[in-house]
Amino acid sequence: MSTGTDLEPEFSVLTVCTGNICRSPAVERLLAASLGPTVSVGSAGTQAMVGQPVSPPMVPLVEAEGASTAGFAARQLTEQLIRPAGLVLAMTRAHRGAVVEIWPGAVRRTFTLREFARLLEGVDPAALPTGSVAERLRAAIPLAAGQRGRVKVAPADDDVIDPYRRGDETYAQSFAQLLPAVQTIARIIAG
Repeated sequence: MSTGTDLEPEFSVLTVCTGNICRSPAVERLLAASLGPTVSVGSAGTQAMVGQPVSPPMVPLVEAEGASTAGFAARQLTEQLIRPAGLVLAMTRAHRGAVVEIWPGAVRRTFTLREFARLLEGVDPAALPTGSVAERLRAAIPLAAGQRGRVKVAPADDDVIDPYRRGDETYAQSFAQLLPAVQTIARIIAG
């Protein structure tokens, strides 16, 4: 375990979508750029296009926010990726269900991206420690989970649409759904 004084990650986040070339790598790279060195962020797909880079229409959207897509390679979602993750952020409710089906032990730390951001907004900031980003994120998960079910939302409000093989407008729409959630998480957790 890191002391918080070095660059070794203390906490890991896994983002999940279908092919692992559009939504989850975008969230991976944006969160990694926002949360800093005490949190490692990876991604995987339920039907991954293993080894493929980020989908070309997603690259400029991610990079315009200051995150790099260089060196990315898609991975298949496995129990071995889920188990060590302290937080799993799925792009849809179906992906969240797939994560829990693969490893039921992840149920309390698996959310959709947009759900987690929304639930975090209901957490009292004073309830989060003043420590590292990793410590704040670790503490936020049960607090966010405790907010589940308090506000009814439409299923579509939790999902990020899949832009794969669709036009630039759909990529922009997908990005416009995921970016505010990433920004909310970064603002609350990293300050």
